[in-house]
Amino acid sequence: MTKKGKILGPHTAAQLGLSENHIFVDTNVLVGGYSGKSCFHKDADCLHYLFSLTGKKLYISTLSVAQLISMFQKKHTNEEIVGMVRELQHRFTVIDFTNRDINAALVETGADIEDNVQYVLAKKQKCRIVITNNYKDYRALQGIQVFRPTEVRRLPR
Repeated sequence: MTKKGKILGPHTAAQLGLSENHIFVDTNVLVGGYSGKSCFHKDADCLHYLFSLTGKKLYISTLSVAQLISMFQKKHTNEEIVGMVRELQHRFTVIDFTNRDINAALVETGADIEDNVQYVLAKKQKCRIVITNNYKDYRALQGIQVFRPTEVRRLPR
């Protein structure tokens, strides 16, 4: 099945040991949400909703944090970036990645290798749900539910 918000591939979340209470947020949602630009209001709204959920664990990767820093380096002061990173560390569990994770990502079937790394890290933390603007790059990856930021309010509180 490849419908939005449905489990993809032949494996069930239970077979993979994934938890619906573990939610992984992709880099593009973080960058949009922290950009302060009105064109990315859906990403900011998504993050605010996720922060209001109880009983859920939110995850991002160190790769996402590094990409956010890199993208904002010329647009924000170091103090502003430090503030953003501190808030991310407060609101999310930040997942480190290893050579083993990179190697696992290189053999995944997703179209985008960077998203494959994020997928491997999400599975490592038993995340059943991934929030991303890159639905097309995650749809072939097995066992997860993929939500766009505009669909995140379908998640129960």
